[in-house]
Amino acid sequence: MGQILKSLMPAYGGYTIARDDKVIFLKGAIPGEIVDVEIEEKKRNYSVARVTNVIEPSEFRTVPQCKVFGICGGCQLQYISYDKQLIMKDEVLIDSLNRLGSIEITPGTALSDSQWNYRHKAQFKVSKQGEPGFFKQTTREVVTLENCPLMKQEINDIFQKIKENDLAHNLSGIHIALGDTPVALLTGKDYDESMFDRFIEIGLSGIAYNDSIAYGGAYTGFDLNGLRYTVSPWTFFQSHWSLNRKLVDFMIEKLIPLEGKRVLDLYAGAGNFSIPVAIHATEVVAVEENAYAVEDGIRNLNLNDIRNCRFVKSSAEKYKINTKYDVIILDPPRPGLTSEVIKKILENTAEQVVYISCNPSTLARDLKKLKEKYDVTSVNQVDFFPHTFHIEAAAVLQAR
Repeated sequence: MGQILKSLMPAYGGYTIARDDKVIFLKGAIPGEIVDVEIEEKKRNYSVARVTNVIEPSEFRTVPQCKVFGICGGCQLQYISYDKQLIMKDEVLIDSLNRLGSIEITPGTALSDSQWNYRHKAQFKVSKQGEPGFFKQTTREVVTLENCPLMKQEINDIFQKIKENDLAHNLSGIHIALGDTPVALLTGKDYDESMFDRFIEIGLSGIAYNDSIAYGGAYTGFDLNGLRYTVSPWTFFQSHWSLNRKLVDFMIEKLIPLEGKRVLDLYAGAGNFSIPVAIHATEVVAVEENAYAVEDGIRNLNLNDIRNCRFVKSSAEKYKINTKYDVIILDPPRPGLTSEVIKKILENTAEQVVYISCNPSTLARDLKKLKEKYDVTSVNQVDFFPHTFHIEAAAVLQAR
């Protein structure tokens, strides 16, 4: 039986909130809309419902570009105009900071860039029948597709050739990274290694299979604001590269002047922040536990002839801060900072901290703890994933 509700406000995860006798999380609504919904899940304190009919549509409602939107689990917000997406994400960010972090701050202008064909990285899954695609919403079932409007077109073209040449059998995943050349990480068991040649024939320059390089080049490269930046197939990099370049410039503008300053970059990856910052700072220490990323980072230092930055292979938790740093850069995974890392930062108070977050809830929790010695001077949304519920942010902290 349907239920008519008014969507009130956005919530993290691609939902909006409505109320009757308890909170109802709506899938497929925009704040202000009157919608007919069907309850999918009932909990003691809340319910989850999906929109079955829009009775009074928002002016911000639009037609999704993807043919499998609503089936594929990759996107949640394509039915909302992009400007409204940014506003809704800011509202979620503000709510998280206020409710979970006791922080009242107005975010600065959101950092954004291309909203379509922006992804330089794809992680295709493969069905038991050998069909590549993406997982269906809330399941492990693979949805095949012709074209993903979020991917760079070169990735879409390679994906089509993989399908046309039936190259995915006995693979569990095909991860493509597109820099100056496309490389792929293939995962699976009992794959016919003679097929690697076929991937090269369809345009890939290098193939990694599980944990080793199988064929061709071992990495792909990007322009990082005039610097040469390379990553191997096992190293994380920001898939929205044009926006990543904006974020790097944004961070440096927040931190300069850096002359005479020592910088600690925890969760450094292959040096996405460390290497550009090293151009301005006196010394940079980049801490990263992924051995592949450390190898990439050292290569990147050499490619750019940077001598005042060094990589340390260590987790952020195990790294001992034995010297005074003026700036600390944090870019942790989704769970945020562990208590050990927060303790280190509070015990070794730097003049400034920049925290790049991919989860507004853990950002708010961590900033609340760091407020013991720091003031939060600015927060900006960084929309690395348009048309999805993901919310990333850059917070700048100043020691008191």
